[in-house]
Amino acid sequence: MKDNCRLEDIAEILRQKNRFLVLSHFRPDGDAIGSALALGLALKELGKDVTIWNEDGLPERFQFLPESHLISQPPDAPQRFEVVLIVDTAVQSRVGTRCLSAAAREGIWINLDHHVSNDRLGDLVYIDVQSPASGQIVFDLIERGALPLTSAMAHALYAAISTDTGSFQYPSTTARTYEIAAALVKAGVQVGWINQRIYERNPLRRLELLRALLNVLRFDSGNRLASFALTLETARSLQTIPDDTEGLIDTIRSLDEVVVAAFFEEMPEQVVRVSLRSKDPGVDVCAVCAEFGGGGHILAAGARIRGDLAEVQERVLRAIQTRLESLPPAP
Repeated sequence: MKDNCRLEDIAEILRQKNRFLVLSHFRPDGDAIGSALALGLALKELGKDVTIWNEDGLPERFQFLPESHLISQPPDAPQRFEVVLIVDTAVQSRVGTRCLSAAAREGIWINLDHHVSNDRLGDLVYIDVQSPASGQIVFDLIERGALPLTSAMAHALYAAISTDTGSFQYPSTTARTYEIAAALVKAGVQVGWINQRIYERNPLRRLELLRALLNVLRFDSGNRLASFALTLETARSLQTIPDDTEGLIDTIRSLDEVVVAAFFEEMPEQVVRVSLRSKDPGVDVCAVCAEFGGGGHILAAGARIRGDLAEVQERVLRAIQTRLESLPPAP
């Protein structure tokens, strides 16, 4: 296994080289977008030539972030870069085929991430599985490397850390996380403004989607396992976009008796996207997803599985039920 390099060594490369590409995973969440944007903006402050790509582009709900227009989808023709930085991406394939094809495989590749299932690909890696968000790692890189921190960067990092910690609620949140949040506020983050835009501005179709999912809500293992599934037909009838599903699993995860929540999304070409959330480290959903070629964190993980929606749902639920059976009964 490749050992971590020092963040100071990465910062030195950022100062030495001139042409950079920043990548994050497809179907990007707030951590992917915020981390990539903040890193790109830090490089621009150093006077570098910076490109930021995402396979699916910039999600609608993060367009409010300052300078977010810098994030684009990759072109068809390959381009050359001196350094490629991949952030918040457990395995390189999750960058996406178009991004990987457009990024000529040369120069230095740097891997910054916090997923326990990270494959550690790259010339330099820095993986901190104790960090609650890749945004926290990017902040540490900026701080230790004495890189500039602007208000736009601070807003991007706040969005990254807040969304990946459940608005600072998840167990992975530490005193250091709050210290960083305080530093970001000092750097210009308007907490009320940004929280309202992250958490309180949803399109009506998202509510319609949640209603449709609750109509097919299922409970297993004595109500300790809750799941719902989204068919292609329902998604098309509601005219949803991929980002509309983000965070809906937390609605059923929040139920008192539920230990594990599961969301199954039917995709084209007989593929099912699976998202799992656990409240108990005794049910390691990263290990469950690893059985199906996925990964993530102990309490939050995902996978893409080939097969029929109903068949995949049954297979994954059985794997979760097996682990739930080993838990001691609730007091």
